[in-house]
Amino acid sequence: MKELTVSSPAFENNKLIPAKYTCDGDNVNPPLTIEGVPDETKSLVLIVDDPDCPTGAWDHWIVWNIPATSKIEENAVPGTEGINTARKHSYGGPCPPSGTHRYFFKVYALDTKLGLSPNSRKKDVEKAMQGYILAKGELVGLYRRSR
Repeated sequence: MKELTVSSPAFENNKLIPAKYTCDGDNVNPPLTIEGVPDETKSLVLIVDDPDCPTGAWDHWIVWNIPATSKIEENAVPGTEGINTARKHSYGGPCPPSGTHRYFFKVYALDTKLGLSPNSRKKDVEKAMQGYILAKGELVGLYRRSR
């Protein structure tokens, strides 16, 4: 499997996510840059989750059928949004209850488009993309609330 390079002009890998992209700011998605998308890619999937949540992984954003691109703009709806842990069809920025949490921005390049209902959750998307992943990559951001 090929490797995608996922980065953001807003923050570096394993560094703090600016408050603008969290529940303490505008709560909009940060811009992402994706390098190495294979030519045969039909769509991208983006999953943003927090594995450090005390109740289990918290899904902040589930998006699929994103056109093959090298960029996801700030405050964008790049594809079909599924249901996150907060039961919303949208980006939900980092908002950890305590301590510093890690937020994984995982991007998958697929050789197909997914025929999923917008009411799908992360597990549905992960199951549907099995066998179709050409490449994947991730960017990790950190956030700690300052209150």
